[in-house]
Order: sequence, then structure tokens, then C-alpha cells
Amino acid sequence: MQTRLVTFLDHLNNYRKSKISNRNFLVVVSILVGIMAGLAAALLKTLTHHIEHFLQNDLHWQYKYYLYFLFPGIGIFLSVLYVRKFIRKGKFETGLTPLLYTISKKSSNVEPHNSYSQIITAALTVGFGGSTGLEAPIVTSGASIGSTLGRYLGLSYREITMLLACGAAAGIAGAFNSPVAGIVFAIEILLPEFTIPAFIPLLLSAATASVVAQVFYKEQLFYLVTQGWEMKALLFYVLLAVLIGLYSIYFGKANHLVKGLFYKIKNPYRKVMVGGIGLGVLVFLFPTLYGEGYLTIKELLMGNYNTVVSNSIFADYGNFPIVIILFTVATIFAKSFATLFTLGAGGNGGIFAPSLIIGGLIGFIMAYTINLSGLAQVNTANFIVAGMAAALGSIMHAPLTGIFLIAEITGGYILMVPLMITTALAYLINRSVNKYSIYTKPLAEKGELSHYEDKDTTVLNMIKLKYLVQREGLTLNIDESITDKISDMVAAKQSVFAVLNAEDELMGLVFLNDALNAMFSADGKENEKQISVKKLLNKPEVVLNAETDLKKVLNQMDISGYNNLPVVDEGNKFMGFVAKSQIFNKYRALLARMADYMS
Repeated sequence: MQTRLVTFLDHLNNYRKSKISNRNFLVVVSILVGIMAGLAAALLKTLTHHIEHFLQNDLHWQYKYYLYFLFPGIGIFLSVLYVRKFIRKGKFETGLTPLLYTISKKSSNVEPHNSYSQIITAALTVGFGGSTGLEAPIVTSGASIGSTLGRYLGLSYREITMLLACGAAAGIAGAFNSPVAGIVFAIEILLPEFTIPAFIPLLLSAATASVVAQVFYKEQLFYLVTQGWEMKALLFYVLLAVLIGLYSIYFGKANHLVKGLFYKIKNPYRKVMVGGIGLGVLVFLFPTLYGEGYLTIKELLMGNYNTVVSNSIFADYGNFPIVIILFTVATIFAKSFATLFTLGAGGNGGIFAPSLIIGGLIGFIMAYTINLSGLAQVNTANFIVAGMAAALGSIMHAPLTGIFLIAEITGGYILMVPLMITTALAYLINRSVNKYSIYTKPLAEKGELSHYEDKDTTVLNMIKLKYLVQREGLTLNIDESITDKISDMVAAKQSVFAVLNAEDELMGLVFLNDALNAMFSADGKENEKQISVKKLLNKPEVVLNAETDLKKVLNQMDISGYNNLPVVDEGNKFMGFVAKSQIFNKYRALLARMADYMS
């Protein structure tokens, strides 16, 4: 069956190359990716909300409300159990950081199981009350669909990356019914360089996904009723941006702290227990943390300001403004830890939704406090919307995504100026402290981040050292004699020889000049003594690992002065030499391919 599929795809590929240009073919495939990603988004939202509805409304048991303390932990446990039992051949990772790493280091090869495993684990996590969002899983699922389809069709790295971005854009478009935000997200977060030809496949993929998702899932996320914004509120929008910018810095530090704590716990089920208990306590104290949390924002936009306190142990005091203010502030900080506990414990989700909820609550509490104080009367709904955009843009370092996403899902295009001001200022405040976003910082710290500002690194990251290693030349054994091998060494036309032991491990290097000097005296007479390889052995200044970044390889070559360096695998087994000329030849070939991309 698999052989027939491969044969069919080969015939299809050969036919389309002769009949259709790359540009037109990618347009067709991008629509197909949009359809599949739209279906995936609709499936994820439907499955998640069915689980939520069953637990909250259809499950009838006298003591079921006591289980709300345990439900989030149960969802995380089921997610972890699924991964450990059903994903054995591949690697399962959550969030957008692994996706960026895949683009940078793994030739955009997203493992196929992500197209469905992300949906299953995210639905279990969020459906049972995990305090995170569905957006990162659907982005990864859509990216997997695009990447897998591109590989099956035999496309190049750049074309596969394009389809990966189309799938991610389609995932956002399908999840939020926001095709423009999906396109902006793909350009701002995933694509190292944006080119005009890339816009058309992204547009078609996102638009198609939005239409398909709407057919199967029609529920509107938010409704916003506003009559615009007033000039006198401009100063308060600036103040809101400052607050959210500062909070986004705090969120990044909290993320680093909580991740570090969970990283120290090696047993996955112990992580589930610790995170589940912590999350259960937070949900018990702050019921609005259950699940994505969008319902709270919906109620606040409609003017139901005591919804933050309702169903909590302080519900009887919901008519007291000071209680609403203090409880909302506490909820903002609790939401951060609830999200990080969910992800740290092994649950699947992202920080899209938490960012929106946190920003919306900060906007609400600021407007609510201003109105109570009598300093001015501002539109609370407008500040909620502006807060959501600012939080998303600053935490993710994606201000355009924040602006267009919120404008689309709330219909708040009339608020474009406040959205632009708050999001830009909050982003600049965060960027002044954090050069990298919450997604890219882990990669940057390891030197694994490709960026459009450093084109050399971006291109070099596409090249794998192990594919440039050559081992056609002569090697020497540690127990051999130079006297017996000198004629072979001269004939080999090499200047340096790897010396190996019986296990093929690299012991050192022997240089041809040293061997010739040892064999012949100053007057040209041959030395009659046997000269062992071991006597002329040199310890190499630099030994490369097969997984070493090529940028580091070139730096090592410049520092050492050698244009050929030995390469070994993880077991110190000799693989061969890599030459600087090979790296540059491959580099130039990739630049030529990129110049012809989509022509």
C-alpha cells in the first residue's frame, strides 16, 4: 500500500512539474491545507466544548461539584497518559517554541502525528478545565498538516516552510474566524523573511480555513458594542499600555521560574500530581480560571461586572466594588500561575487565550476603577478590548497580530487607534527588557534561533553538518608504521590523516609534512628506522560533533586556522572531514534556490 502511494505521488509530482509552475501549484495546495486546517480547528473547538458541556451540564451526580477541584488534574493526566501510550516513535512537544525550532533546525519537518495528537491532548486538557488556550495546539496541528503534505509532494525546504506557515495561519483563522490575523501571525512569528509571492498562498489558506470552520462551528467568540473612542481617554490608554507592558515582563519571569521548578521534577506523573493539585486549588478559589476563560470576558463586555466574583466563595459580596477590584487583581496574577501550572504539569495548550484574558481583566479593572473614582467616565468595553490586544502583542512580541486579531474577533475596527497605541507601547516596554519573546528566548539562549535580521545564520541553519562530511580519503591505524604507509600517504593527495583505533575511534591526526620530515633527513636520505604512527600523533585542536551548528564550525575554522576539521559522532566514532569550501558551496547553492523560490 505504501509503495503504491509513493509511486502515485512520484507520478503526480512529475506531471505537475511539467504542467504547473511552483507558484500556481502552491496556491492549489495552500487551499487544500486551508480546508484541512479549518476542519481541524472546528473539530478541536467542538470536541473541547462538548467535554466542558458534559462535565458542567450533562453529568448528574450529587457530589460532582467536589470534582471540580480534581477535573483539571484529570485532564492533564489523560493528556500525559495518551502521549506516553500512543506516541512512542515520535516526539511530542507543546507550544510554539518547538515549531520555531523545527523551522530553524529540522527543515520544517513537523512530525505527522501532531495533526491529530495536538487536537486530542488539547481537548482533554482544556475540556477538563486546564487554564490555557487552544490556539497553540491548532497552530501546531495546522503546521503539521502543511509540512506533511509538502513532504509527501516532494517539495523543497522553502516550499514546505511556506505550507507550514499556511497551516498555522489557517489554524488561527479557523479558531478565531480571523483570516487577517492568521496571515499576520504567520508573517510575524513563523516566516523568517516575508516576500510578496508568499502572501497569496497565506491569504487563500487562511480565508479557506475561516469559511470551513464557520460551516461546522458558528459560535461567535466575542460581541462588542461601542460608539468609538474619545480623545480625553487617550492618556488612560497610555497608562493601560504601561501597566500591561510591565505585567508582560512579570509574566515572562514567572514563566521562567515555574518552568524551572517543573523541569526539576523528572517523573511525569509526579508533575501531573503537583501541577494538578496547584491548579485545582486555584480553580477552587478563582472559578473564572476554569478552561479558556473567554466566558468571563464576554460577560464583562456585556456589562456584567460582578461575573468575576460569581461562583466563588466571595460571591455574596459581588455588589461591593472594592471586592470586585481586589478579586479581579488577584485573579489576574492567579491566571498566570494557573496557565503555567497547566503547561508545566504536562497539559497541552498555549498562552494566546491566557494573554487575552489577562489583558482584558487589566483593561476592565483600570476602566472600572477610573469610573468609580470620578476622575473621568471611560468606556469599559473599549479598555477591555485594548487590554487584550496589548497583552497579546507584548507577551508574544507580535503587536500586529494582537491588533488585527482583537479588531477581527470583536469587530472593534473603530478602536484601531487605541489598539495601535496600547499595543505598540506595551510591546516597546517589554522589548526594552526582553530582546526575545517568550517563544524565542529558549532558542536564542541555546543559539538555535534563525532570524531575518541575520540572514547568514538563517541560511546556515538550513544546512546539516552531517551531510557535508566526507570520508573517502586515507585513514591510519594507531598501530601502523609510517614507514609502511608513506607511499600511500603521498599518493592520497591529503595533507592531514585521521588516526583511528580498532573501534574506529579518533585518536588524533598525522600531518603529511611531519611524516615526510621524519622519513627523510635534511640531505634527502631515507631514514632506515621504523617510525610508528603513534610517534607522530597530534592531538587535534578542534573536533566537531555531527550536530554542531555550521556557524560555530566556521568560527572554529577561523580561530584554529584550519580549513578542514575532523567530525565524530556521539560515541567518538570518526565520520570524516568537513571542508570550508564544501560549506561555502552549499551556502551558495541554497542562496540560488532561495532566489528562484516560487518563480
